Amino acid sequence: MNSTATRHTTLAFDAIHVGDEITPLDVPVTATLIVAGAIASRDYMPVHHDREFATRQGSPDIFLNILTTNGLCVKFLHDWAGPEAMVKKLSIRLGVPTFPNDTLHFTGTVTGKSAGDGEGLIEVSLKGTNRLGDHVSGTAVLSLLTGVGE
Repeated sequence: MNSTATRHTTLAFDAIHVGDEITPLDVPVTATLIVAGAIASRDYMPVHHDREFATRQGSPDIFLNILTTNGLCVKFLHDWAGPEAMVKKLSIRLGVPTFPNDTLHFTGTVTGKSAGDGEGLIEVSLKGTNRLGDHVSGTAVLSLLTGVGE
């Protein structure tokens, strides 16, 4: 699903710097991913699983729902930061739709860093694009224990 392997160790807070690029993630979007994500998030709106309904509404096909997009954003962040990182805040804005056979390309940058009480907070900006443009853009805050990781 991605351009890199999932990280099995958590990045050390001290090893992260403002301006660092987050390891990109490519997600091939299939009809199965769209339908499974909609069902898993209990989003039964037909535009996410019924191609005929979606086309009658003016869409060329079914499309990814926002909750699946949220999950993919978290996967992108965890694949980079590691399993012990906690996403404390995720603020996203949807742009163009994502259809079957699109590839979502996630990129991001560390934009801030602060520490206190044994916790390190990493602020990032992120974006997921496809052939039509920006599907999702936003910011996130990740928590890491200071002094933990590689």
